[in-house]
Amino acid sequence: MVVTSTPKKLEWWPSPAKLNLFLHINGRYENGYHQLQSLFQILDFGDELAFEINTSGKITLANPIEGVPDQDNLIVKAAELLKNQSVLNTQQPPVIDDTLGCHIHLKKRLPMGGGIGGGSSNAATTLVALNKLWNINLQQPDLAELGLTLGADVPIFIHGKTAFAEGVGEILESIELAETYYLVVFPNCHISTADIFKHADLPRNTAKINFNDYKFDNTHNDCQELVCNLYPNVANTLHWLLEYAPSRMTGTGACVFAKFNRHQKALNIQALLPKGSVSFVAKGLNISPLYTHMQS
Repeated sequence: MVVTSTPKKLEWWPSPAKLNLFLHINGRYENGYHQLQSLFQILDFGDELAFEINTSGKITLANPIEGVPDQDNLIVKAAELLKNQSVLNTQQPPVIDDTLGCHIHLKKRLPMGGGIGGGSSNAATTLVALNKLWNINLQQPDLAELGLTLGADVPIFIHGKTAFAEGVGEILESIELAETYYLVVFPNCHISTADIFKHADLPRNTAKINFNDYKFDNTHNDCQELVCNLYPNVANTLHWLLEYAPSRMTGTGACVFAKFNRHQKALNIQALLPKGSVSFVAKGLNISPLYTHMQS
């Protein structure tokens, strides 16, 4: 995970990580998507993006992600999707404003395939930032609807608050959680969300819970056992963390996390991780840093 330096005058927009504190799969819709319940916890750690607006009509990346063609990058997809909402009112019939362009910089800190929302968060930040910088001025629900076409996790980052989720993850109820710190560890393997959700052994019949009754100890992650069986690195990392604190896998993996009441305790356990481990300690936030940036 390389942090790329760029000109200091750029305005950097937060693209925070998230955790699924639990993930229950309640069933399946006719279209194949899974019906779920989850609790999204926004973190104070993540990537950052900056946008140089121009009139070239092109979306370009200052530092493309290795192995990901630009046309497949969620940042580019989000920008192109939003651009298609920019209708020039002076034209009859209305046409898209083809002059809208931007050159996008990315400081990448979150591991790819980690299940902590890196790509989805990048897409959400792109939608939120360019909606303002291009003066498209869509309302938050409209941005969330656009984001959902890019990925089920995109709306939570546009929503901007820690929230319970239902549906495919787009029905959100904001909540406030007590101050908690998380040690997040990446087990050095990449997991395909699509492959996990298609797997025959994935449980799909967990009974729905009442969010008012939520406790960490009476919830679980329906993907965890399957992923641990398929990826020994995840199983070993989770087993290690459980020796020190309540721990769980987030989303479909690969990242696992441990919960702590004190920041220093989380740092102390992080220091015990095997040499070379990829990890970070972050504070759980009720309001996303992207939302705070917008307000300021």
